[in-house]
Formats: sequence, structure tokens, C-alpha cells
Amino acid sequence: MGKFSADFKAFIAKGNVVDMAVGVVIGGAFNKIVSSLVNDVIMPLVSLLVGGLNVTDWKWVIREAVYAADGSVVTAETALCYGSFIQSVIDFLIIALTIFTVLRVFANLQRKRKEEPAKEAE
Repeated sequence: MGKFSADFKAFIAKGNVVDMAVGVVIGGAFNKIVSSLVNDVIMPLVSLLVGGLNVTDWKWVIREAVYAADGSVVTAETALCYGSFIQSVIDFLIIALTIFTVLRVFANLQRKRKEEPAKEAE
């Protein structure tokens, strides 16, 4: 347990915890933005293209619900809700594309910084 606590203290001392916390907060906020983009902008357009159907309601019912005479549900339906899955995939692709783009820009900036001293030395 001594090595673990020493490693943990070193981890905290490096400041990585603060960086990680900032990343988590920014990631959470970014997730809300992407979800709003998908839910409020992209999916309504997709819905319009498919005849006004709400994509998140798309599902494959494996077993229909069973209702009592009074209308109460005896057994809920069993369904694969692939519309929600499609929406989650779109969320993921937008986030992945954005992160890829940001990292690519950052890598290009770092590469240019390394090239500048080499040009000055010539």
C-alpha cells in the first residue's frame, strides 16, 4: 500500500488532477452542446426527410405489450430501440470528429513551432 499512496501523492503533486477535472467539466459541457445539436438541429431534419417520423421512436417490437381489460399494462412490450442508438452514434461521431480536428490542429501548431527554430538556425 505504501507504493500506491506514494504514486498517488506524486500524481496529485504534478497537477494532473486539476487538468483532469477541467477536462471532465469541459467534456460534460461539450457533450450537452453536441446533444443539443443532434436533438434540436440534425434529428428534426432527418425526421423531415423520412416523412415526419421521430427517429428516436424507431424500434423493432419483439414482443407486444399485454393489456388488461381496464387498459393497464400487464406485461410491457419488449423492443429494440434502434432509433435512440442511431442518435447516440451520431452524437459520438460528431464528438469524435471534433476531437480529431482539434488534435490535428494542435499537432500542426506544434510541428510549426518546432520548424521555426530550425529555419532561424539556417
